[in-house]
This record gives sequence, structure tokens and C-alpha cells, in this order.
Amino acid sequence: MIVILLGPPGAGKGTQAKRLEEKYGIVQLSTGDMLRQAVAADSDLGRRAKAVMEAGQLMPDDLMIAMIEERISQPDCRNGFILDGFPRTVSQAEALDDMLARRGLRLDAVILMKVDEEALVERITGRFTCARCGASYHDKFNRPKVEGVCDICGGTEFVRRPDDNEETVRARLKAYHEQTAPILPYYRDKGVLKEVDGMAPIDEVTRQIEAILAP
Repeated sequence: MIVILLGPPGAGKGTQAKRLEEKYGIVQLSTGDMLRQAVAADSDLGRRAKAVMEAGQLMPDDLMIAMIEERISQPDCRNGFILDGFPRTVSQAEALDDMLARRGLRLDAVILMKVDEEALVERITGRFTCARCGASYHDKFNRPKVEGVCDICGGTEFVRRPDDNEETVRARLKAYHEQTAPILPYYRDKGVLKEVDGMAPIDEVTRQIEAILAP
């Protein structure tokens, strides 16, 4: 099973990818992780990637596709994989299709997690976590039962991610619309694009995705 998860930052792609991994025995592939691993391994692809990064340039599509192809040839991808964060452009989508076809593979679904962006900004900017155990909270939707005290470990220190602020979130949404949204018509025309309500409760989003993937 080969699945692409699409949606703006904070839509919940990572959460759903973990659930798909557990249910279907497939692997979530992050292009960022692949790049870091290739560089650390000092492979031929890793050395090429490192040179591009050190020059401050964008990673060329052929190099990204080669890294994905190398990664999916490993045993843990035999049941399939989930791509999160790739492709971002139509040329990348076309190159991915060509590579999969060459290996006798095809996409099962491209799942778009649709969100209300104003609600998404509120969801992200209100997040905070316990500094001790990492339990997640929200200013509006999930405050600790006792104010200032973690429900899980009793800790009293909380932290927020520095990029969980409105200016940064809106900039990331703008980048998503400019860079990634244009690939939606490409997959819609191929008949593989499906949509789920990314604002629904987590379990309901999972149910919608599983319904799409059911044989």
C-alpha cells in the first residue's frame, strides 16, 4: 500500500501516519529524515545532498526521487509506505509516478486532510506541553484539570514550541498554498485524490482514512 498524505502544517498528518503504520505495517517516510540519514551515512547520494545543502540550494527533484527509490528498496518497506512532505510540486509528482511505474508500483491513494484555516491557527497557537513528561495541552480545548499542574506527572513547568505563533503559522500556510496546493488538480485528474475532514476528532479522521483504503 502506497499513500501520500497532504494538508497544511498542523492538519494532523503525523498523527494519522503513525496510526496507518501500526494498522497496515507500512512505513512513514519523511524526506527530511531521509536526507539527514543519507548525509550521516556518507553515501554517494548523501554526499551529493550535502553539497547541495551547503551551497544553500534547493534539493533537485532527481536527487529526492533517487533517495526515495533507495529507501523503498529496503525490507521494512515491503508492505508499502506513506509519504508525508513529498511531493510538493507537479514536477515532483510526475517524477514520483515515473519512478513507481518503473518499479511496477502505483499509488493507492493521495489523501488530503481538509481544514478550516482560522480554526487551525487557533489549534496550533494554543498548544503547549508539560516540560517534564511531554503531555500535550491547549489553551482553549484541553487545559490541565488543575491549573498549572500536569494531569499525568504533576509537573508545574510547561513549554511552547517557538514556531507555534500566529505569524509563523500563517507564513507556513501561505507557503503551503503557493507550493503544494497546485499538485491537487494533478492527482484529482488521475482519480487518486481523496478528501477527509481534518477538523474532525482524531478517531473520526482515522475512520475516514481507513474507509478510503478499504479494499
